[in-house]
Amino acid sequence: MSELALPAGILVGTGAPADHLTFTLTESSSEDPRLITVDSVEQAVTELTERCARWPQAAAVCDDVLRALDPAAPAFGGVITESLAYSTLQAGPEFGRWLAGRGPVQMPVLPDPVQAERAGDTLFVRFNRPQRHNAFTTDARAALLEALEVARLDDGITEVVLTGNGRSFCSGGDLAEFGTFDDPASAHLARTRYSPALVLDELAGRLGPRCRAVVHGQVLGSGLEMAAYCGHVRCHPDAVLGLPELALGLIPGAGGTVSITRRIGRWRTAYLVLSGRTIDARTARAWGLVDEIGPTA
Repeated sequence: MSELALPAGILVGTGAPADHLTFTLTESSSEDPRLITVDSVEQAVTELTERCARWPQAAAVCDDVLRALDPAAPAFGGVITESLAYSTLQAGPEFGRWLAGRGPVQMPVLPDPVQAERAGDTLFVRFNRPQRHNAFTTDARAALLEALEVARLDDGITEVVLTGNGRSFCSGGDLAEFGTFDDPASAHLARTRYSPALVLDELAGRLGPRCRAVVHGQVLGSGLEMAAYCGHVRCHPDAVLGLPELALGLIPGAGGTVSITRRIGRWRTAYLVLSGRTIDARTARAWGLVDEIGPTA
């Protein structure tokens, strides 16, 4: 085994895996969650080094948060830790640089960002901003929470199905809304006091696999993070899954350091964040990030 120290103190190994590493790269297939199979270890190390050098603070904070997480513990503590770290990065220079590069934008107002429909004892909840691949917004969060609260309070609902209208399940947070909170502390309180992640975690605890996500198209960022809380995830064969937040100078902020780590371990979660690479449905199924590959309609 050999170890490489990347910028921001990220430790990547090649050869035999070890728990203390951020993750280990290999060109051989493996079911070990500490191992990431890549086409070329040399190329992967080069790309990771460049990304960690460009966003060293976000990379380091990601590694810290994932190492601090106990996947067996209740979700609340992990969500709070993640959000505090996310808020710290929102006040930092890497996110500020991204905001400056993006420039001012106008947030599109789209009606009914989430649709909810009850059929017998099943509640269907659908993201409904298909024009923007169901990018997640503050108003979508409020509507999602309103729908999920019905299931949380009504014991007569014995199944919840979360999906999305249009070409994608959810492409993550709407970039036009990033940076609109007055300060990171207010953003932290909004994330944690009104958290779909915690409600989905509660529903999955009660309903098990009858709290289901059915995903397709782009399943990115907060979309993937929320889906991973569900007790069962069915994935369309053509879906693309990933965590792109590092390129904004951020880490996952919708509870994904908890939900995704529970499913695939902190090593593969770290790889998804630090590499920025997406994975296909087949890889997601092999890792345990989704439970089934099949049609979503």
